[in-house]
Amino acid sequence: MSEMRQRPRRNRKNATVRGFLRETRLSPANLIYPLFFHEHADDAPIASMPGCSRLSLASLVEEAGAARAVGVNAVVLFPAVEEALKTPGAEEAFNPDGLVPRAIKALKEAYPDLVVITDVALDPYSSEGHDGLVAPDGRVLNDETVEVLCRQALSQAMAGADVIAPSDMMDGRVAAIRDALDDSGYEEVSILSYTAKYASAFYGPFRDALDSAPRHGDKQTYQMDPANAREALRECMLDEDEGADMLMVKPAGPYLDVIRLLREATTLPLAAYQVSGEYAMLKAAAERGWLDEKRVVLESLTSIRRAGADAILTYYARQAAEWLG
Repeated sequence: MSEMRQRPRRNRKNATVRGFLRETRLSPANLIYPLFFHEHADDAPIASMPGCSRLSLASLVEEAGAARAVGVNAVVLFPAVEEALKTPGAEEAFNPDGLVPRAIKALKEAYPDLVVITDVALDPYSSEGHDGLVAPDGRVLNDETVEVLCRQALSQAMAGADVIAPSDMMDGRVAAIRDALDDSGYEEVSILSYTAKYASAFYGPFRDALDSAPRHGDKQTYQMDPANAREALRECMLDEDEGADMLMVKPAGPYLDVIRLLREATTLPLAAYQVSGEYAMLKAAAERGWLDEKRVVLESLTSIRRAGADAILTYYARQAAEWLG
């Protein structure tokens, strides 16, 4: 009689048996599609993010439709604002006739059931390139910024946004935005909080796409230290108490441990953002023939799901959904 009674390989012998045991499922329903757009009539390819462009409003609607056709029914919007509109007070962030409100309305007119998520932060609109208002001495101001973020969130809700996603990392902004939305009759609008957003080096291509890099200094006084994980638990508890409906970890791949940590600490839905630097690395390696793009992308997204993310923001959303069939 064989002494080897336990043979785990028996559960790997064919696709059907492997399917019985598969612990983590990835589907288009788990994906959120980040889209860049601008005022111009022509699309502008983003050199550091092959396959991505700053889209015209017409192309934005078309691309959202193509994603819906393969099962991705949620988009998150990132505007490339004209330089002339950027000011120290970031007033364009809450312009009711601005680029983002018009984009929301165009998307909702074309696809009423599309879930439209909007970014709440000042860096695309600020002449300083920071997520918040900047004092003369270079400090990023917290409470003054939160007041502007509330106005920004309200302008987006008025235009028809389904989910407001504050990415600024100011203290107390979730509670303030929740109160502002509720007091104005938008209690059905959700808040997806960037709960653990790290001061990461993986954001470079994104800042190229929006020309939103800080004009001076960096974002380490408000984004989290990449060396910290326990701090994410504190942010998680605060955002829950302040009324967040969903939480997010950003970036995703380098912070799988943080995703798992928050997954075990909260019952709220958890999102993770596969950011521009992660996308650019996968694209570059695939273009050189060093990696099988389809396999490595789906493996990467599956690992984010396995760590505990319910939803994944990824520039591969449409393509991944096509691969998943």
